[in-house]
Amino acid sequence: MGKSVYLANPYGFSLQQHGPLKELVAKLQSLGLEVFEPFERNNQLDKGSKGWAYPVGQADIADIQNTDGIVAVVNGCPPEEGVVFELGYATALKKTVFLFRDDARTCTPCENYPLNLMLFTALPEVGWERFWYTSLEELADPNKALVQWASQDKG
Repeated sequence: MGKSVYLANPYGFSLQQHGPLKELVAKLQSLGLEVFEPFERNNQLDKGSKGWAYPVGQADIADIQNTDGIVAVVNGCPPEEGVVFELGYATALKKTVFLFRDDARTCTPCENYPLNLMLFTALPEVGWERFWYTSLEELADPNKALVQWASQDKG
């Protein structure tokens, strides 16, 4: 069985972003990855009922724990706070981390990174760029980390 990734993303909050979300999921699946996409996985919860938020958060935490890695969509300045939390939690669990940003804005005048340096702490100091993606097409680049990681055996 292939590896699995949690797709931390803000796309599910906007109907206009459902198309790009489906494209991103399809691209990751084309690499042989099982994708845990939280908006799709939590649609079975009735958000109109009292107390819906806690089970949603707990389901997302469980999904992060049960995947091999995380692909975090870090668009925005700053990136969406739920994505940042999920990225931090995955980092604490020592999951393999990949960052995706097709937003052309630079959010910080940091020495090396286009975003707050803390978002890069799970990546290698040297060669972090191999875990950084700026387009759907780049996700399939065999010279970058995601394709190489996805093709490795679990364990």
